[in-house]
Amino acid sequence: MFTPRTLISLILITASSVVEAGPLSRNSNLDVSKSTVHFSRKINTPGTHTFAEMDRARLQALKRTGQLGKHDGSSVSIPNGATLSTISVGVGEPASTFNLVVDIGTSDTWVGARSNNPYKVTSTSKDTGNSVSVGYGVGYFVGEEYLDTVTLSPYLVIKDQSIGVANQSNSIYGDGIFGLGPIDLTEGKVSNTESVPTVTNNLFAQGKILWEAVAIFLAPFAKSGDEGELTFGGVDHSKNTSHFRYAPLTTTSPSSRSWGVDASAFYGETAVMQETSGIIDCGSTLIFFPSDTHILYCRLQMQSTNYQSAIGAVHDSKTGFLRITSSQYSALKTLKFTIGSASLQLTPNAQIWPRSLNSVIGGDPNSIYLNIVNSGNPSGTGLDFILGLVFLERFYTVLDTTHQRIGFADTEGDGWSLATPELVYPGYVTVLQL
Repeated sequence: MFTPRTLISLILITASSVVEAGPLSRNSNLDVSKSTVHFSRKINTPGTHTFAEMDRARLQALKRTGQLGKHDGSSVSIPNGATLSTISVGVGEPASTFNLVVDIGTSDTWVGARSNNPYKVTSTSKDTGNSVSVGYGVGYFVGEEYLDTVTLSPYLVIKDQSIGVANQSNSIYGDGIFGLGPIDLTEGKVSNTESVPTVTNNLFAQGKILWEAVAIFLAPFAKSGDEGELTFGGVDHSKNTSHFRYAPLTTTSPSSRSWGVDASAFYGETAVMQETSGIIDCGSTLIFFPSDTHILYCRLQMQSTNYQSAIGAVHDSKTGFLRITSSQYSALKTLKFTIGSASLQLTPNAQIWPRSLNSVIGGDPNSIYLNIVNSGNPSGTGLDFILGLVFLERFYTVLDTTHQRIGFADTEGDGWSLATPELVYPGYVTVLQL
């Protein structure tokens, strides 16, 4: 006979087993079609800035945002990275459709960036009278806060979601931003309000999902077919080829205000980054190491434990990337990140930019470029690394608010031969000129 305490323990264990991703069974995939939405991905051409410079500017802005503190009313511009992911979102009843940039480095959701697709007041619109102001590097928006119905799919409909409606905006791609960052990042953005529940917060609070989490799946850019998926409240096991391994969110500021973790890195068997704090960010394209781990600028004398010197890479000033020869690529070793209980390996293929996209970064079509670059800052700043889209393409990632952790599982990403020059530039990737 169970005592009340034993029964409660059994209930908690059972609930936990539902949330935890167990052994993968190809014959028992979870049907998550009702909670999955698709998004497209687009590349900004470098213009006067390299991809590395664009992502580095975003890193510095994210760092400053985290350092403001919870009760600082100041705002910091968060630049768009070199790559943008966009999702179609309905607002109001009847719904107007907006094409919003998916961003896990910010948490506010807003619309109205384009004058030809303005916000429309409907029967579900409620003007709170509060003002909203958010900066995004070269772009910004200011406007009013509305509560309104937000539709992600027929099964993911959110009532009274806080929406920023732009009165003024500049240099923002698409119709606005779809923020999936932690709720802390909304602080100081809306007048008369300490913080604003995010889309994921409200899906959970309104019983649309039973697990306050969102899973992100990205297909490599050089692979035709799937673009990307967001699964709210669950995972799509058809996408992963391993168990999920989880890491707690870091407590080190400023990484702790975003989707931050503690990680170390090994190149082959050599430690190149001692455990330090950084973030997962789909708004950044590349992987950034602290400068003492990975020196961007080519120097004649470098320590053998440095990633750049270990592989013999040369800095390419035109692209901002490190360039290696074919023989150096053949000798490239696995780069392994240890994040919590996860040991995540990037094969040589996963460490290079796809040759089919070399022209997008201003590179030579026959050259091989590494997608791991220098942050410009030494270790110890509290936000020392960023694992961007080229990392997320390799690992199915779960942002778990319920348990304050991030989960990673292997995908078939390493099956795509990104180094081969004959790959065709996929039609779904739209090149944009800034």
